[in-house]
Amino acid sequence: MPEPTPQPRSLMLVLHDVAPETWPDYQPFVEAVDRLGEVPMTWLVVPDFHHRNALSRAPGFCQLLERRLQQGDELALHGYYHADDGPAPRSTRDYFMRRIYTHEGEFYALDQAQALQRLHDGLALFDRHGWPVAGFVAPAWLMSEGTRQALRQLPLRYTSTPQHLYRLPEFTAIDAPGLVWSARSAWRRGLSRVVCDWQCRRWREAPTLRLGLHPVDMRHRASREYWLRTLQTLLEQGRQPLTKSAWLDRQVAA
Repeated sequence: MPEPTPQPRSLMLVLHDVAPETWPDYQPFVEAVDRLGEVPMTWLVVPDFHHRNALSRAPGFCQLLERRLQQGDELALHGYYHADDGPAPRSTRDYFMRRIYTHEGEFYALDQAQALQRLHDGLALFDRHGWPVAGFVAPAWLMSEGTRQALRQLPLRYTSTPQHLYRLPEFTAIDAPGLVWSARSAWRRGLSRVVCDWQCRRWREAPTLRLGLHPVDMRHRASREYWLRTLQTLLEQGRQPLTKSAWLDRQVAA
């Protein structure tokens, strides 16, 4: 029996926190990526970003997302509000995770019923627009056990953390290392560059590599240019750009 043909190395370009409010940050970058050729992207869409960006009140932005789908991009559900508005933390660990590490870990403390309701609400919005959805990514990648149990009950194919994709409903882990910046301050941007450069060298031969972008990255020239340059370099190295769903399909077929 002949051995299977090795698959080309790949990359996944992922836009986090997609909402009407964040589109002006992303627009110049997306236009620059489009000029590189066919580079499909996965857009992590928030139905009502910070309780002030309801997609139901942004028909023009929804039309933009539909056009991106027609171009071969993917939309995934990224929380519902992308804001942690639950009861105050009760432990030192929870205080660190929910008030210092991030204020946006919406699914960090939800029980199963709460998580299931928000997931149903988000999927219902996708359904009303006729948008296919295969994946859910929790804001800040933080998921409670209740959220994990809720995801097992839904017809979603994957979720993810910074270094893995998980095939649902079994939560089967697949290595998919990711690069991400913390761009809120100059020292964070400087450290992020050093870390990501080291990771690029470390993972040069990795089968796939994810680029996880955030709106704040787009507000600083250094981080914005870093992502575009890194994308170009990875493409020149022969990596094939794929959406998360397309990459997952490849793993199933392998």
